[in-house]
Amino acid sequence: MLMRFAAALCLLLACACTQAQASRVETLKIAAPGLSDESIRVRAYLPPDYDATQARYDVLYVNDGQDMEAVGLQATLGRLDRMHAIRRIIVVAIDMPPDRMAGYGLFDRAKEKAIAVPTKYGTVGANAWIYARWLTQTLVPLVDARYRTIASPEGRAILGWSLGAVSAFGIGWQYPELFGRAGAFSPSLWLSTDAYDANAVQSTRIVHALVAEGAPANKPQLFFAVGSDEDTSDRDGDGVADVLDDTRDLIDGWTSRDGTLHKGLGQFGYGGEDAGGTGRGDATLFLLDGGKHDQASWARMLPAFLRWAYAERTAPGMR
Repeated sequence: MLMRFAAALCLLLACACTQAQASRVETLKIAAPGLSDESIRVRAYLPPDYDATQARYDVLYVNDGQDMEAVGLQATLGRLDRMHAIRRIIVVAIDMPPDRMAGYGLFDRAKEKAIAVPTKYGTVGANAWIYARWLTQTLVPLVDARYRTIASPEGRAILGWSLGAVSAFGIGWQYPELFGRAGAFSPSLWLSTDAYDANAVQSTRIVHALVAEGAPANKPQLFFAVGSDEDTSDRDGDGVADVLDDTRDLIDGWTSRDGTLHKGLGQFGYGGEDAGGTGRGDATLFLLDGGKHDQASWARMLPAFLRWAYAERTAPGMR
């Protein structure tokens, strides 16, 4: 009896060690001049077998890293891993800058400047170029040097929600030599340079304007997720909420009141997909039934994104 108890205790301890290993997180503090007077917290979520193998891993960079507990990142990774639904990855969760509205937004890489836009909440994106430059020139090289990463566009993805989704899209779109995939949950695609009236907003949406200029040669794959109950705004009066309209316009292109066709992703060779977001279209749209603009809904979107981005296996020796 005593021996059986000891054996059971050893088994429990082994399971506890495995569980602890699965939850290992490294916390880094990284200086970010121009964004924060203090270092920004970055947490690296390492896969369960990281220390037991010499394998290299994909890396997912996530904006609003302070939300990881609220969106259930570790629990979702663990559940999908136990189901063998995705390959194991490293997640780099980046806490928001102290001024979130300034740090997250869109920028013009060619001109090396932010695209700051006025909103009823205040100016958005004033430091977006500084943030993008810090993430791509400081954080990515640091992560590649510190961890066993797949240091190629195929091995990197970036994700965000709300304003952080616009940031993630802009970085993924304008740095295709670094990122092969980008995910945007509840993206703030309504951001525009002219908010005089509904038509002005529709015609000057900054993300749509960026895409209309043309796609990069090495096009990143894109995943968009929106909730069916995020808002009731309908600026063009077509009976479809703006959050969904804006996303479909970005993917399919759109026609203005004067009949002009404005190019979207589809006009640049992107193949769209609406099949629940579990396939691998170049531009996948996942509609979450009952989803709202909140962390609980983004937690529900996360499994679909992870399956989309990491379902297939890579070459031998890579997980």
